[in-house]
Amino acid sequence: MIEEREVLKLSAVVVAGTITAMLDMTMVAVALAGLSRAFDVPVATVQWVNTAYLLTIAMVIPLTGRLAERYGTRVMWLWALAVFIAGSALCGTAWNAGSLIAFRALQGVGGGMIVPLGLMILATAAGESRRGRVMAVAAVPAQLAPIAGPLLGGLIVDGAGWRWIFFLNVPVGLVALLLSYRTIPAAPPAAAGVQGVKRRLDLPGVALLCPGLALVVYALSRTGDAASPVAWWPPLAIGAALLVAFALHARRAAMRTAAAAPLLDLRLFRHRPLAAATTLNFISRLSIFGALMLIPLYHQQVAGHSALEAGLLLAPQSLGTMLALPQVGRLTDRLGARPVVLAGIAVSTAGALVYTRLAADPGPLLLAVALLVWGAGIAAVAVPVSAAAYQGLEPSAIPAATSAITMVQTVGASVGAAVLAAILQHLLARHPGAPAAAYAGTFWWVLAFTALTVVPALLLPLRPPSAARAELG
Repeated sequence: MIEEREVLKLSAVVVAGTITAMLDMTMVAVALAGLSRAFDVPVATVQWVNTAYLLTIAMVIPLTGRLAERYGTRVMWLWALAVFIAGSALCGTAWNAGSLIAFRALQGVGGGMIVPLGLMILATAAGESRRGRVMAVAAVPAQLAPIAGPLLGGLIVDGAGWRWIFFLNVPVGLVALLLSYRTIPAAPPAAAGVQGVKRRLDLPGVALLCPGLALVVYALSRTGDAASPVAWWPPLAIGAALLVAFALHARRAAMRTAAAAPLLDLRLFRHRPLAAATTLNFISRLSIFGALMLIPLYHQQVAGHSALEAGLLLAPQSLGTMLALPQVGRLTDRLGARPVVLAGIAVSTAGALVYTRLAADPGPLLLAVALLVWGAGIAAVAVPVSAAAYQGLEPSAIPAATSAITMVQTVGASVGAAVLAAILQHLLARHPGAPAAAYAGTFWWVLAFTALTVVPALLLPLRPPSAARAELG
């Protein structure tokens, strides 16, 4: 087993790599208006700078686990960082909207693999007894990026210009690449199935799952702004049909030889902790990422704040998350995932409840306190779920499980933003003279999604891994 000091050092290196990719995703959001002016194109066109990145991530996540099995997590981690750095440099040199969109897709190939590969490396190195603490460290980029990204992006765009949002990734990424090369231990590829049989890349699965996910994400990204359902229901129907076809293919492939194992082994979801954690991840991302879209919009469109001020008003959530993360990791290792997650859901619900009162103008102080509480609740849900998903899994199953979890998180975040944007648009049309009431009504949906996470949370492990092992022993 790797020593405690080495695990913490490895965690810091992985965080250095993942935080760059996750900050980039949120920083670009504040640059869209500037990109529209710079390239003289409408915002609807330049919006594909984000959409192309998201679609690429959705396509590469299922591939990540299998490639890690074949070539090793260290090799793929270094490769993903290198591709992300190259894509970032090219984005900074883009000469028009089309070139930027294309380079953004290339950047997404590396960025989409960085997070799941980082989780695989840490989950394998930590072992079950330390997984809660290590996942608390790994959760830092995911919790800080939505808060720090808009602030940092606004400062860069107003100061050095939009190109430096991408150029900044190059030196930071190179440092992370060097540290990773020196720190991450070399490990043999784990691409072995039953009786050590090396598994092939599932090309039919790639052809069904990747475009299926991309079409579904694309369709859901259009539901909030499309003038007609014709703009989104055909890709949604085709994408859903491809995913059903993949499920049938995966079921047949899993019954064949070990060498023909499917890209995503759906039998993994027979493992109750993984199935519960994956479901909870999807539902929680509906509310978390939806709220992170709604709150800055409310402060800008209703309260009259600037983009930078709206970013600053999100700071209490970051503070609440950072204060809770160390305690949550220790509590998860001591008490198990279920009680900590249920407490986190209760705390998150209390924070979200305040935002359903926006029509009554609760005041900035109460909103800040609610956001602080909400941030602590999010941390209390995210960390135990990440740790519980791997509890009881064989080490050889970790890469495939990580790909499934990360894929679901990405799709859940996309669905949450699309659905809540559509709800907000509908309520704003119904109450044109009362935008605060429209936002309050939308937050009732956020509250409902948050409360719905109780169902899969009740299926999480009740006891910590050490207690389960002691009973078996």
